[in-house]
Amino acid sequence: MAPTPFTRTVRLGNVPIATTGAPTPDAACEALRTVRHGGAVGEPTVEFQTHPSRYRHWSLSVDGPIATLTMAVDPHGGLRDDYELKTNSYDLGVDIELADAVQRLRFEHPGVKTVVVTGGLDKVFCAGANIGMLAGASHGHKVNFCKFTNETRNGIEDATENSGQAWIAAVNGTAAGGGYELALACDEILLIDDRASAVSLPEIPLLGVLPGTGGLTRLVEKRHVRRDLADTFATRSEGLRAKAALEWQLVDHIAPASGWDDLVGARAATRAAQSDRPDDQAGIELAPLERTVSDDAIAYTAVQIAIDRNNGTASFVVRAPQGEQPRNGSEFAAAGAGAGTGAWILRAVRELDDAILHLRFNEPEIGTWVFRTDGDPDAIAQAESMFAIDAHHWLVRETRLLWARTLSRLDVSARSLVTLIEPGSCFVGTLAELALVADRSFMLEGTWEELDDPPAPATIRLTEANLGWYPMANDLTRLRTRFWGRDDAYDTAAALAGKDLAARDALDAGLVTFAPDDIDWPDEIRVMLEERDSFSPDALTGMEANFRFVGPETMTTKIFSRLSAWQNWIFQRPNAVGPQGALQRFGTGSRPDFDPKRV
Repeated sequence: MAPTPFTRTVRLGNVPIATTGAPTPDAACEALRTVRHGGAVGEPTVEFQTHPSRYRHWSLSVDGPIATLTMAVDPHGGLRDDYELKTNSYDLGVDIELADAVQRLRFEHPGVKTVVVTGGLDKVFCAGANIGMLAGASHGHKVNFCKFTNETRNGIEDATENSGQAWIAAVNGTAAGGGYELALACDEILLIDDRASAVSLPEIPLLGVLPGTGGLTRLVEKRHVRRDLADTFATRSEGLRAKAALEWQLVDHIAPASGWDDLVGARAATRAAQSDRPDDQAGIELAPLERTVSDDAIAYTAVQIAIDRNNGTASFVVRAPQGEQPRNGSEFAAAGAGAGTGAWILRAVRELDDAILHLRFNEPEIGTWVFRTDGDPDAIAQAESMFAIDAHHWLVRETRLLWARTLSRLDVSARSLVTLIEPGSCFVGTLAELALVADRSFMLEGTWEELDDPPAPATIRLTEANLGWYPMANDLTRLRTRFWGRDDAYDTAAALAGKDLAARDALDAGLVTFAPDDIDWPDEIRVMLEERDSFSPDALTGMEANFRFVGPETMTTKIFSRLSAWQNWIFQRPNAVGPQGALQRFGTGSRPDFDPKRV
């Protein structure tokens, strides 16, 4: 097969990709505190790979079907050195460890059916996001921090809802702000009745901002707290203790200290008995990813990214697997998740997920992400086939759910998403989602005619994957979202599943935006990207978010659209971040000076 003309188009990633190599644990930890030119001035480069052996803030214990995740934050373990993480407050580094634990519990511990998250400090469950960190962080870091933390909470809810791994918050001390929001992400909240511990969302009265990880929405959407009671609760800085919290539906169960362990044990055992996770299966270790980062490139085994700083673009290439891939869950488990050696279907999505997070935090000025694929289309169809053949196998299910979560990261990323479908590409099924996720897609009509031995024209193939495996935050597939309110167009496109569609057929079916020929292709792509780079990134972010989520609202779309928009706005208002604002005055003994005008 002829290679895709990745280096043909000027300023679209004609940067050599570095050789891959696995990062050492020490290097990964050091990277957390290394400033590089890609990130905001003064912000550390953020590394999202970690391991339980390197956790500074969490400890994980497993006892048969029940795991306990204990939060005991190291005050001196922050990503920056200008704040202390006192009273189990957290920053991004704490949440990266939590996200890692959530993922490992799903993949490495298939026998775990209940996860109990609890506090490891006396009288404290979690004090929420660290105020010093928020006060000193750049605006972009604050917003990205809230978004990542939201996604981690969504992952907890996804584990309970779809993986048979129920999460229970054992609130054994005060849970304030983000601490209570962590509890809200769990399916049950237990609160110790010791006359001191309370739950609260004090952001509005104390900080002049909103709870950053969906607390307000979850109160009324998930826990069905009455609106007037929610209003009272969210403006009462001291929160509510056990009996009142239970009466208002802020928690599910309470117990005095003498009966606390019995309550936690009984609820964990009850939820474990309801799970369909296997009792006799070994997990697979999530080995460190092979990745090399240079100034203008990021290289994994299946995903490569070239960065063009002049044009503000990151060009992704997702490469198809070589050779036969697992056909069922047993073969999949045997293949494992080894870096560079494990099954492609898991390795590729882990690499894509890591790349998205790396670019979000460490390359904020790279505003357009361009997606290509390379390889045999049939290899993609074969690799994803076990999602249909062995859908109920625990590992198959977890991997499909990870693809869904990773694609959702793309949906809510504040970047322009462009897909280029060229000869040699493999936009089939799971990878065809990269075409459907795009704000704009281009498919070459015909082939590269000037080549002595031109490759076959590009095709795109829908499969069962595009009809239901990967719902967006609006609970619709990307295909259904694309044709919202146009049922005939959706039915026409869905009926084409399984067929290799050339450019003209894909264009007629509404699956791509434009289909230039090889003469017009370079100029059309160049002009489009240069134009995109010339627009206001703020306006583009707002426009893209408006267009991506059509149809019904869900709790998730409300959290990401309303919260992201309003938190973004509030985080820039003087009442919050000004010199006399609440974030700056907090802890000084001086009251903030609010501008009383409503906007």
